[in-house]
Amino acid sequence: MKIGIAFDLKPDTPFPPTTSLTANADDWAEEFDSPATIAALAEALRTMGHSVVELHNGPTLLTALLADPPDLVFNIAEGHGHSRNREARVPAVCEMLGIPYTGSDPLTLAVALDKTKARTLAAAAGVTLPAGCVLPPLPPDYDGDFAEFGPLIAEAGLRYPVIAKPAWEGSSKGICHRCLIERPDDLGAIVQELGTGYRQPILLEEFIAGEEVTLGIVGNDPPQVLGAMRIIPRDTSRPFVYSLEVKRNYAALVDYECPAQLPPAVMRELEASAFAVWDALDCRDVARFDYRIRDGVPYFLEVNPLPGLNPVSSDLVLIARAMGMRYHDLIQTIVQAAESRM
Repeated sequence: MKIGIAFDLKPDTPFPPTTSLTANADDWAEEFDSPATIAALAEALRTMGHSVVELHNGPTLLTALLADPPDLVFNIAEGHGHSRNREARVPAVCEMLGIPYTGSDPLTLAVALDKTKARTLAAAAGVTLPAGCVLPPLPPDYDGDFAEFGPLIAEAGLRYPVIAKPAWEGSSKGICHRCLIERPDDLGAIVQELGTGYRQPILLEEFIAGEEVTLGIVGNDPPQVLGAMRIIPRDTSRPFVYSLEVKRNYAALVDYECPAQLPPAVMRELEASAFAVWDALDCRDVARFDYRIRDGVPYFLEVNPLPGLNPVSSDLVLIARAMGMRYHDLIQTIVQAAESRM
């Protein structure tokens, strides 16, 4: 079978050690993939006996699909810009051209990227969430006192500390340690900077002081839990945020525990919650789910139906490896799940 890989390539220049909360934020390509990831993915597909073509994204992808369409598109393309629909572009094009692809469909990808909409569907499915509200972006020249935020926060029942996040981003874009806000006086300036820098609403959530856990699900009919991994900070002197600073320096700042050493009852509740979100958003083939666990209760944070596949550092790959699955086997599982729908 001929498989085309749709992806966005990370620039060659290294990222600075920390992120900014300004319009010049250095994390604009954080979600994109390295050449090493594309090479590893292509090698895994060739090991399975497939021929592989690199489609990239944007006009290059469109030209390639029209000229010589593959039998299947392996989609890891995140899309450029700030649009909440950017991750849905490749599957939408594939559906228009009648080309099968891996992963979830355009609606699922768009809803999952918009954390506010994913929260709405998860809550309707009975999933436990942190209290939260959405703050609209204010004009860059705003010089008020942010009083308009007060009624929204009060209605949501939010208590400090809270954490502020761009509503339509992935890979911890825009989330740094400063986004953990412990006093009302610190809220306005950070929310304003995020709104200006990322040009989108800001999700404000109750900060769940607990264990950070991510869980992978693969396959269809039925989907299966791949495993759960706990992210353990080495610095316990302050509240832990799995921020962009941490992810860029993960080897020095955190330890990964997989399988996560959770009580059986908590693990059952975690898996049930992830499956409920999977069903509510109609996920397919593969997804990764992020949680914080407080007092034995898993609080759903977000779902990533386009999880990273870096062979060394991506959370889903680390989970697979810890559970005894080689990288090639993980890729084969995703392809087979997509093939079962063809």
